[in-house]
This record gives sequence, C-alpha cells and structure tokens, in this order.
Amino acid sequence: MSVSLVILIITCLISIIAFQPGNNLFHNLEFSPYRIQHTREFHRFFTHAFLHADWLHLIINMYVLYIFGTGVEEIFVEIKGEIGHVIFLSFYLLAVIISCIPSYQKNKNNHLYVSVGASGGTSAIVFSYILFNPLAGFYLMFIPIEIPAILFGIAYLAYSYYMSYQAKDNIAHDVHFFGALFGIIFTLLLNEGIFSYFLLQLQQW
Repeated sequence: MSVSLVILIITCLISIIAFQPGNNLFHNLEFSPYRIQHTREFHRFFTHAFLHADWLHLIINMYVLYIFGTGVEEIFVEIKGEIGHVIFLSFYLLAVIISCIPSYQKNKNNHLYVSVGASGGTSAIVFSYILFNPLAGFYLMFIPIEIPAILFGIAYLAYSYYMSYQAKDNIAHDVHFFGALFGIIFTLLLNEGIFSYFLLQLQQW
C-alpha cells in the first residue's frame, strides 16, 4: 500500500472519530498558535492535519490527496527509487508544518484562533504534481469537464484567496498558499531539471 493511501486512511479515521460528540480529540489536536506559544504544545503543528472541520472539508482534502498524492509518490519513487516513499512522507509532513508557521506567527497571542485540516500538505502535493504534469487532465467532483492540472491549481488558489477573506470557519485557507510555495520549492530541489521540463510541457499546450 502506498504512503499516500496510508495517510488518507489514518486521516479519515482520526477525523471521523473527532466528529463524534463527547470526545476531546478535536480540542487536543487542533492547531492553536496561542497554546503552542504559551503552553508549548508543539504537537499541534502536526496533528491538526488529521482533523477536519466537517465532512465536506474532509472529502475535498482526501479526494485531492488521492488523485494527486499517489501520482506524486510514484514520481518520487521513479526519481529516487524505493526511498522515494520516505521522501514523499517527509515532504507531506514538512508541508503540513511549514505551511502553518505564518499563521502561528500571526496568531500566537490570539487565544481565539484555531484551525484544522490537511490543506497545507495537499496543496504542496498539488503544486508538486503540476511541475511534473501541468497538462494532465482531471475531473473535479460533481463537474463532468476535464481540466488541466495547472488550471486546477490556479482555481484552487483563487478559491483559497476568496475564502480566506470570506469564511468564518476553522479552516486555515491561507496555508494553501504557503503549502503551494513549499511544494514548488521542494520539488525544484529534488529535481533541478524539472522547471525546464515544466516550461517545455506548457509550450505544447
């Protein structure tokens, strides 16, 4: 079983358990910059990615993880051999942590701010995939029109930008941008020739 599918299964299990009333899992694992800063609960940099605000939030993130994550993991294995699975896991976890550091800096003294979701990790995966296969076609949920991966990425960030100003939920929409940036940088460092290949692919559009 691929690492991406293991992450998907674990995330679903923890999120579904946290949805159940009467348990403290959500409170104990959510991303709270204030608690990280003042009570040194550093695990929250990582554990928030296994929680989701609701069923729709979970389904969207896991759908993105499934359709892009398996592809990125396979590419990493093609480039680096079997250690590519370990690289992919490290890539995902680092994306989850690093993408929320700006939110931590901004809200570390705001005791009201909390967020959950794997969006930092999934965003990094999406944009890593785009560098390798910008024109690969995908069907979005409920939309029977195939679109190139690069257009999906652009729409993903546009939606995140809109929601970061409109939403009043526990979803950290701003981590999408930092996750995307991390995904691009990590992939460029992993394979220095990928940017030229990316531009070549776009010329064929």
